[in-house]
Amino acid sequence: MKRHRNVKIVATLGPASNDYEMIRALHEAGADVFRLNMSHGDHAEIKVRHDIIRQVEKDLNSPIGILADLQGPKLRVGTFANGEEELVEGASFRLDLHDGEGDVNRVKLPHKEIFDALRPGARLLVNDGKIALRVKDCGADFADCEVIVGGTISNRKGVNVPDVTLPLAALSEKDRKDLEFVCELGVDWLALSFVQRPEDVAEARALAKGRAAILSKIEKPNAIKSFDAILEASDGVMVARGDLGVELPVQNVPPIQKQLVRKCRAAAKPVIVATQMLESMIDSPMPTRAEVSDVATAIYEGADAIMLSAESAAGSYPIEAVSTMNNVAGEVESDPTYTDIMAASRNAEGKTVADGIVSAAREIAETTDIKAICCFSQSGTTALLVSRERPRVPIIAMTSVEGTARRLCLSWGTNCVITGEVNRFKDAVIAAVRAAIAEGLATNKDMVVVTAGVPFNTAGTTNILRVAPCEERLIFASDHD
Repeated sequence: MKRHRNVKIVATLGPASNDYEMIRALHEAGADVFRLNMSHGDHAEIKVRHDIIRQVEKDLNSPIGILADLQGPKLRVGTFANGEEELVEGASFRLDLHDGEGDVNRVKLPHKEIFDALRPGARLLVNDGKIALRVKDCGADFADCEVIVGGTISNRKGVNVPDVTLPLAALSEKDRKDLEFVCELGVDWLALSFVQRPEDVAEARALAKGRAAILSKIEKPNAIKSFDAILEASDGVMVARGDLGVELPVQNVPPIQKQLVRKCRAAAKPVIVATQMLESMIDSPMPTRAEVSDVATAIYEGADAIMLSAESAAGSYPIEAVSTMNNVAGEVESDPTYTDIMAASRNAEGKTVADGIVSAAREIAETTDIKAICCFSQSGTTALLVSRERPRVPIIAMTSVEGTARRLCLSWGTNCVITGEVNRFKDAVIAAVRAAIAEGLATNKDMVVVTAGVPFNTAGTTNILRVAPCEERLIFASDHD
């Protein structure tokens, strides 16, 4: 399904988007990748959604990516005798490991690892930062705190600890079970929550065993400090602004978002900007002007994908939310300023033959009358490098590996086409010409650029480029000529 935009749209599925008709409508409206949130729904529900996506993919003959988002360790307070209490600024409040329901003076925090890591002066943020506590004294099973920002605290509210590195595994026991389940199911991407260090990514990769690509969610300040190493260990990144905005001053999030997007692009790894992009559309058919500007900013920054969460999973207007993103993307990408920004932010440093090939492909396409760049990529590496160039002409990513086509649905500008296996460059050129015409991107009077790696079926061998005319003799040539 040819999109008239380059940035990709990720839509989360949930109660509002649970059946075949809705999921198909969301894909037709613009969703390129569907997110399965493992925090909600049991395995049976997740399997039903997965199977529906694959049926839509088959019916529309259009590769669709599936991203399973693992819950990660959830830190929560216990319960209160009255259900909730009002904490007043300046008051004392204790968190401890003792059983018994909480009151205005204390509550259980059933996470010993937090107490092991806490130090006096550290902050604890409760309920998405609406309540802030500062540790005055602490031990192996308690933390005596001063209320810095007061408010209503209630049962099982989440806790963030921004000032210390918690000795927590990124994968809980639930995550391990979920990871194995979704990998066996056949998802394309695994989103890893609350990554703090590259070792967290390595653990998930070892468990995935190549069955899914690993996408690190950047939600913690410690992940920012270790970002270069985390990026190197990951296949992609999600800038999860919700928790970042809780654990960091909110004014820090926009520049961090911009920096992370640029680093991901330089590394040729897809990056998603997520959280509260069109939040008002949970209840309204129209977004706010500020939300539209937020979506546009992420696109201008060069993000590979933008994501809807509750807007498509639980909102009243999921199709309208996807359509809004699609329309904003189309408008931004038609702005000459966008093209200028993409060119100005291009990383000009070529380090390998592959870098030089894709850079040349982009320059040839932009300075002559070339209609598309066609890249053959079994592993996806060539397509990712071409995508990093942000060319002004369409990218046709061709592969005989269905999983590669699905994973590339997350990458900027890639129109994924599943082809038969190719063993000769001549066959690649013929297949590229046919695909360009079939996708409506060229006619038999046009030309395309074809890139590939020879020998074929070997990852990381991008080493050949050809400008190919879309002539009838190529369109109708026998694969055995």
